[in-house]
Formats: sequence, structure tokens, C-alpha cells
Amino acid sequence: MTWEPRTYRRTVDAVGLVTFEVVLAETDLQISASADLSGIAADLVRSLRADLKGYIATHPRFAESYVPVEVEPGAPEIVRAMADAARVAGVGPMAAVAGAIAERVARGLAGHAAEVIVENGGDLFVIGRTQRLIALVAGDSPLSGTVAIALPPEMLPTAVCTSSGKVGHSVSHGSSHAVTIVASDGALADAVATAVGNTVHDAGDVEPALERARAIEGVRGAVVIAGESIGAAGGVTLVPVRG
Repeated sequence: MTWEPRTYRRTVDAVGLVTFEVVLAETDLQISASADLSGIAADLVRSLRADLKGYIATHPRFAESYVPVEVEPGAPEIVRAMADAARVAGVGPMAAVAGAIAERVARGLAGHAAEVIVENGGDLFVIGRTQRLIALVAGDSPLSGTVAIALPPEMLPTAVCTSSGKVGHSVSHGSSHAVTIVASDGALADAVATAVGNTVHDAGDVEPALERARAIEGVRGAVVIAGESIGAAGGVTLVPVRG
């Protein structure tokens, strides 16, 4: 797996919104909202990271495990959400961290802006009343950047999370160019993207991967890209990206 700079951010065109970045340690967000809410967003990130770091300091297995981990009922809310998503998907809880943070920052900003899009390393949470197109970035696949998921207003709020065995810094045991999951829950979408991505090694795995994603309660739709092959399942509408 190779790491690539987040050059895809240069192509973001969130019409009618102000776009800004919030970076705190490993958390690197691009946010589009009705106004520049960078200060509020930074406070939200700081609080979420404090909850996670505090829990991990006394429960290091939570950060190290590649399988689900049980947590106490009194654990921080984000920790419990990540653990729940990991249990459903059958992966370690840190597989849900980016999606969990994206959702909580977006919901925290929603009281200050009617339209909010939070992107955290390719994992998004979208709130609003405007249709948005989410382009699929898939490394060196010829399909990368050519198709997008259309999110009509009635699907919002929703998470759109992607795992790849070819690009990015996340751990994947598969070789997919992109596995994208749409779900109402950000932690779940992120964890399922990782779990399904682990099963994709070539084009023959696309359909079984879609079936696996569709069988998980809470998943609204899925897209799998492996080389020149693409498949979609559930409530996902794909549209061409105009150059």
C-alpha cells in the first residue's frame, strides 16, 4: 500500500459553501459549511481526541486489536460507537475512527450551519438539503474519478466511507482500488468498508463483496472497484463525472 497526498481535495467543489481545513495531530479534516466554522470544528476535534486518547491510555488493546473489543457502558460515547460498529463488521474498533469523527464533527457543526460536509481521509459525513455528488477516487484504476455517488436530499444526513488496498494510510488486507459504503452511521460505514475491503483481491471478488455489504444491517448501499471492474448494490445511484 502506498500513501498519497490528499490531492483529491483540490477538486472539491461544494457549491455555495465555504471550505476550510482543521488539522490536529493525526486528524486532518476538510470541511465545507455555510460559514467558516474552523474554530468550533477545532474544539470538537480536540474534545473527541481527548476522549479517545484518554480511553486508549488505560485500554491499549482498543487501539491495537484487529478484532472487536468489548468496552464498558461508561466508556466515552465515541468509544462505544466505534466498538459497536466494529462488532457488527467483525473488525478492530480503530477501523471505525475516521468515520466516527467525521460524523460527530458534522453533527456538532449542524447547529451552526444548515449544510455541512466533513471529510476525514476519504471518509465523509454529509448534512443538508442539497444534492451532493461524491466522486470515487480509486488510485490507478481507470475508473478513478470517472463516477460519483449521487446523494439526493432525502438521503441526508449520511456517511460515505471508503477503504482501499491500493492507496491511503489505512490498513487493508485486500487489494481493492476502492470499497465505498453508504450508511446513516459514520462509524459503521467506516468499519464495514474496511471489513468488505479485506475480502477484495481481484475483479472476481466484486459481487461477493457487494453481497457481504448488503447483508449487514444499517448499510444503505455499497460500491466496489477492482481494476476495471465496478459494482454497486443497495440504494446507490452512480452518475458520470463530467470533466
